Amino acid sequence: MNFLEQLKPEKEFFIGIDSDGCVFDTMEVKHKEFFCPNTVKYFGLFAISKYVRETWEFVNLYSVTRGINRFPALVRVMDLLAERPEINELGFKLPDMEPLRQWITGETRLGNPVFREYFLSNPHPALKPVLNWTLAVNEDIAKWLRNTPPFPYARKSIERLCTLADAIVVSQTPHEALAREWEEHSIDRFVKAIAGQEHGTKTEHLTMAAKGKYPDDRILMIGDAPGDYKAALGNNALFFPVVPGNENRSWKLFFDEGLDRFISGTYKGDYQDKLIKEFRESLPEKPSWQKTGI
Repeated sequence: MNFLEQLKPEKEFFIGIDSDGCVFDTMEVKHKEFFCPNTVKYFGLFAISKYVRETWEFVNLYSVTRGINRFPALVRVMDLLAERPEINELGFKLPDMEPLRQWITGETRLGNPVFREYFLSNPHPALKPVLNWTLAVNEDIAKWLRNTPPFPYARKSIERLCTLADAIVVSQTPHEALAREWEEHSIDRFVKAIAGQEHGTKTEHLTMAAKGKYPDDRILMIGDAPGDYKAALGNNALFFPVVPGNENRSWKLFFDEGLDRFISGTYKGDYQDKLIKEFRESLPEKPSWQKTGI
């Protein structure tokens, strides 16, 4: 049995909390300094690095796909690059993503251990750079990324909410990185469990940890990406959005009134709808180069 399924309710309420970009201001630095440079390096994209960076940041930071797992993100970036006229004019050949796309289609535990096992049993040459890339990203983040504390009101909120609700981390970041970051800043003690990409999707995390154990209107997901909202919807749970670019303001709102509304049963409805509307408006569907026809 998955360790999330073994969790027993100790309080009447449950809260799932995303980590990167939500609790910690790490999404920008991870993608700009680790993910994207390694993508250019391991797939030999130096000739088009300008477009790779712009596309990578759109997919992973500034659009409706913000926060998606690294493997679907890589495929999405390459798909968008293939549509760009600048790339076609150069006659640049992009890496083959079909073998990776096939793996993603049939797997939900999109983490390095499962991918490594898949590669060993399906040693397609197009998968080798993917494995080297994803391992390098983890190694670089573990080696270099330090001293990125939680948003001030995120820490205050987590310290408070754990007295009212059972809380876990719900993330698509590797578990090792999550545990290291939460322990480094001494907030791991406020959650009952830390679920990473190796443990399934965010929707699955909530299902295993909370569905059927708490009433739906007593389950809340806090996140900064559409995938977090999708996880809440998939479990008929409530959602509190941390708006990209206004993270600490969002957490202050949660601290000042959102948490109290959740506990008192007045969160669902117009209040939640207004917050989700602002959140959705902050993340466009189409990149600027498609809008302008460039």
